[in-house]
This record gives sequence, C-alpha cells and structure tokens, in this order.
Amino acid sequence: MNPPQALNMELSHVSSSCMTCKNVCQEIHAAWDQLDLVARALAHRTLAERRQIKEMYRAMFGEDFVEHLRRTRMANSKNEMCNTLYLWMLEPHERDAVLANDAIERRATDYKALIEIYSRQKLSQLFFTKHAYLAKFKRHMDQDMISEPSNSYQKVGFLQISGFLTSGCVMKINVGSMVSCQLLLALAASQSSHHTDVSQHIANCDAKRLYEARHCSTGGTDESVVLEIFSKRSIPQLRLALFSYKQIYGHDYTKALKKDKSGEFEEALRIAIKCVHNPAQYYSRMVNKSIKMGDADARVLTRVILGSTDAGMKEVRSAFEKMHGRKMQDAICESLPDGDYRDFILALSNIP
Repeated sequence: MNPPQALNMELSHVSSSCMTCKNVCQEIHAAWDQLDLVARALAHRTLAERRQIKEMYRAMFGEDFVEHLRRTRMANSKNEMCNTLYLWMLEPHERDAVLANDAIERRATDYKALIEIYSRQKLSQLFFTKHAYLAKFKRHMDQDMISEPSNSYQKVGFLQISGFLTSGCVMKINVGSMVSCQLLLALAASQSSHHTDVSQHIANCDAKRLYEARHCSTGGTDESVVLEIFSKRSIPQLRLALFSYKQIYGHDYTKALKKDKSGEFEEALRIAIKCVHNPAQYYSRMVNKSIKMGDADARVLTRVILGSTDAGMKEVRSAFEKMHGRKMQDAICESLPDGDYRDFILALSNIP
C-alpha cells in the first residue's frame, strides 16, 4: 500500500470515528430522562472513547457531560444507577478521589475502600487523585484522614509518619480503627518509594523478617516490623516479598496470620496483603460477597466492579470462576434483582 492510500484510510477511520461519536452524543442528549439508554451507550466504551464522547458533547451542546451526571446523581442520591454511571464517566484519578471522600465521610471510615485505592494505584495516579480531591472538596485528602474526630466514639491515636506528612509532625488521626489507618499510611509511604527495580535478596530478607515478626514475645505480630516493611518498599517489591514468603515457608502469609492469635492488626493486614499480592483474587471475593448482599451492599458492588476494571476485569472474571465454580456474570444475574442497575453492572463486568 502506498503512502497516499494509507493516509486516506487513516483519515477515513478518523472521520468514521468522529461521526460515531457525534451519533452517540446525540443519542445521549435525547435520552437524559432515560438513564438506562445512556448507560447502554456508555458501558462498553474504553477510557479513550469516553474521553472523546465528553469532549464532543461539550463541543456540540456547550455543556459539561460529567457535571450533568453529577447533578443527576445529587438529585437521585438513593439511585445506585446514577452513582455508578457518574463514577464510570470520571477520569480514574477523579473517580478514586470521589470514592476516597465517600469512604472518609462515612460514620465509620471505610478503610477497606481506601486500602484498595492506595494499593492498586501507581504513584503518578495517586498524585493526581490527591489533586482531584483538593479540587472537588477544597480539602487535602491526607489531612482529611488525620483530621479531628467527627464522632466522640471514634478512637483517637497518635502516629508520626516521616515523609508522608509535609510537616512531619505528630497529629491526631480520625480513625474508627487505628491499625487500619497505620497500614494505610504505610501503603501511602510505599507509593513514594523511588526504587523502580525489585530485588530478590531484599524480598527474601523481608520474607524472613515477616516470618519472625509473627513470633514476637507478645504472642501476636510485631506491628513495628510489618509497618516498617510496608512503608519502605514499593508495591512491586512488597509483592515479591510475599511471593518469596510462600516459596520459602510453603504457605501464604495471610494463612499464617489466621493461624496466629488474630487481632485487629492481623485482620487489617490481611486485607492490605490481599489487595497488594493478588488483586484479581481479592476483587473476585469482594464481588461475590457484595452480590450476596443485594441492594443492601450496592455501593460496595459498584466500587469493586469499577476497581476490577483497573485491576483487570478479565483476570477478575477468571479468578471468580476458579474460586466459586461459576461465571461471574451468571452470579450477578442470579443475585441481583432485574433492572437497569443490574444490566449496567453486567455490561461493565463483560469489559475485555
């Protein structure tokens, strides 16, 4: 094929894509009162396609597409379909900022949601998430996690995280669970690690230290050792250490924690490790758990389905079938009531 022919084919593809995008925008604009049609038009779109649709919509109708969804969400706060559609059309770092705020603003802070965000993100995305949080909520995400307690029953502790807080000072931490917050801040510090390469030697040493930390004199887990490792190692280095632990000792570190005297710290640690070590397996478990709750746990299902798109939906589906003996889509169909929300979640779960 000569260059002119190749150029003509490329221009033809761009023109066709542009026309398709215009058609989608026109369909959406005409169907704002029927969100099921809007969702159907957007569920299978890639991130690049969703960006193109947002830009085209603004150019055609002079309106911010996401802002329209946000207002619809605010007017229908109990409609999980509106919430899911709004989150789906946000940029990934903006979505995580909204999810983080939702987790922090709950009566009891949802540290599981925050751990998911911190463990699956690259440092660059975490940086943009914090900026998005500041832009949307006019507060710093880090400071919201260490603010004055909003409820008297919450446990107040003190923790100094050098390098994580710009001031480096000791501040009150707003926590329902002090140990969850400690692990979260350790994960945040691990994202700041400048070591891009992983070391098998360091992984082996950390695996040995994790093993020894389980057998401290108190009878539980030596929290200081675990927090030091989590705060000083990058996420890839942590994954290698956990893999090395299994290779050396013949079992997963999370199983070892279950055998020991299990307390609040061990429970929080298991959640963090599952997110870091095997995201696909973690999300498949969370999907199964949340669909069993039906409408009562719809927000959790929305969060983990969208998190699965970041972790790799194909891998999550595979892990789900392996763990639960049936396809994830079949489980969703059987567990959720028929309706627009179920159809949208099904469409998202089918993403390649």
